[in-house]
Amino acid sequence: MGNANPSVSVIDDDPEFRDSVVRLLRTVGLHTRQFSSVHDFLTADPPEGPTCLVLDVRMPGRSGLELQRDLAAANRQVPIIFITAHADVPMTVQAMKGGAIEFLTKPFRDQDLLDAVEAGLARDRARRESDRALAALRERFDTLSSREREVMLHVVTGRLNKQIANDIGIAESTVKVHRTHLMRKMKAHSLPELSRMADVLNMRSQQPQNS
Repeated sequence: MGNANPSVSVIDDDPEFRDSVVRLLRTVGLHTRQFSSVHDFLTADPPEGPTCLVLDVRMPGRSGLELQRDLAAANRQVPIIFITAHADVPMTVQAMKGGAIEFLTKPFRDQDLLDAVEAGLARDRARRESDRALAALRERFDTLSSREREVMLHVVTGRLNKQIANDIGIAESTVKVHRTHLMRKMKAHSLPELSRMADVLNMRSQQPQNS
């Protein structure tokens, strides 16, 4: 799944416009999917690889802006390039505040659309790589014992082995053993690296109670 090819979904109720966009995208080797409505897009299976949307603002049924809000509410982070024949400032501001890559007004230059699609696919590719890295980090954290997690929580706050031993009531030598094991399991080569992992895992919100 991580190596799946990128694709672009074109959502517009005008079949001639959809076809023209698809032809343009295919000239640069991009796989495309066409939808005539927001409903058709939402009922289709999501693509496996990096993706972005070329989305008309105004369509019968749900609008492009409504789809943008729906995706955000569902935490589906899909880069969007909006297309419209009738733009106004409030509409453009709303779309860009919602995280749109670009807002193009018909007629637009082919290269402007291709540049926007390239940026959208790059953003989605980076997000997917970040998600995979986080999932791998969580898997490593799940291999820690409860005591190793407790020691890790103290370590990343800057506590020394002797202080940790006193905090949780175990021997300093035992703390050293747990610390060695958790560093190996987390694949952390230094304390700063372990601390960055803790930040990614949001462990700072679980601050230990030091005695």
